[in-house]
Order: sequence, then structure tokens, then C-alpha cells
Amino acid sequence: MLRLRPRGELSGAVRVDFPELAPDVTTFLGQAAYLQLGYFETLTRLIRATPDLAEKEALSLAAGAALRKHRGIIDVIRDRGDEATELMAPFQEQLDAFRHQTIGARPRETMLSVHITAGILDDFYLSLSGSYGETGRRVARVLRADPDREQIARLLVETIESDEEWRSLLSMWARRLVGDTLLVARAALRLDGAAPGRADAEKAVEPVFTALMAAHSRRMEALGLTA
Repeated sequence: MLRLRPRGELSGAVRVDFPELAPDVTTFLGQAAYLQLGYFETLTRLIRATPDLAEKEALSLAAGAALRKHRGIIDVIRDRGDEATELMAPFQEQLDAFRHQTIGARPRETMLSVHITAGILDDFYLSLSGSYGETGRRVARVLRADPDREQIARLLVETIESDEEWRSLLSMWARRLVGDTLLVARAALRLDGAAPGRADAEKAVEPVFTALMAAHSRRMEALGLTA
């Protein structure tokens, strides 16, 4: 069963009464683990690219948090007796393409990409976690850990408040990011094989995506941007 549990900006719970919509547990684990590894890679590349020590520190905190989440999900995979690389490999090409599409031309755009896409997808995979019993509960505890992106958000706010051109550019960039990110989330669901039919399945999961977008809007407002 898909459900959204209270977390950070999320509140209340949204349930979808078609458990067949959730991906199988190996898909869930493989995708969730590889996404965190991808965020770690993107953030470490940003660290190397910036000479500013304050920015390096902000990025290193977020990179460390992403790596801890990755390792936490890997621990769950291995405790199940699965090989982590085998579970992640089928999604490497797709998720690398997504990550490359959401890397901006400038560091601030890429910082915003991580802040926005990781926020939405952490919430999404948390919403799926209720489908997988104790395995899902363990992953949920990993995903609820502090992402340590507060300093990145502060850098973005300072940039947005200092320059109206940056505000406009980052606002447009964020709107593009949302579409690409929701496509990743929808692709994870088994909508085509849903017993009620695809139209009914789309309607059934709509409350989940509505809740994800509400949380996204609050993150945007905290940055001083409109969703």
C-alpha cells in the first residue's frame, strides 16, 4: 500500500488501496539506493568546482548525508541477502540520465537541483516504504534522517535575495526540475499493470502526488520562490 507518513514538510497520511501499484521490493531498494549515490556524486563534483570554503562546507554536509542514506539502504539490501550492485544496475542508465538532465549550467542551479529533486524523491520513496513491511520501515528511518541541506538552502536564499535576475532564473529552473522529477516517480509505479486499469490507477495515486507538490511548494516558499 502506498502511503505518505508525516515527515518534515509532509503532514497527514495518504493511502492508495492498490498495493500492486508499488514496485517490487528489489526495484524499490535499488532505485532508492542509487538515487542517494547519485546525489553524493553530484555534490562532490560541486565541492571540487568551487573555491569558496563556506560553500565547500555546505556542500560537504549535504554530500555526507546523501552517502549515509545510501549506505543505510545498502545495509538493508545486504541484510536481505541481496547484492547491492545487482539491484542498482538496472536503474543506473535511467537515473544517470535524469541526474545529468538536472545539472545546471551554473553551480547555484545544480545546488537547487539537489535541494528540489532530492526533497521530492525522498518524500516519494518514503511514501512507498509502507508497502514493504519491516524492510520498508528500515528504509523509512534512513530517509527521515536529516539531509543536511540547510546551508545549501541558505546560500540559495542569499543569492535569490541579492539579485532579481537570479530569482527569475532559479524560479524557472525549479519549474523545469519538477516535471523531470515527477516523471521519475511515476516511472517507478506499476501503473500499466494495475488491476483497476490505468485511468483508475492514475486517479488513485493522484493524492500522493498532490501531497508531494504541497511539500515542494513549502520548500520553494522557504527559498523565497514560487512553485
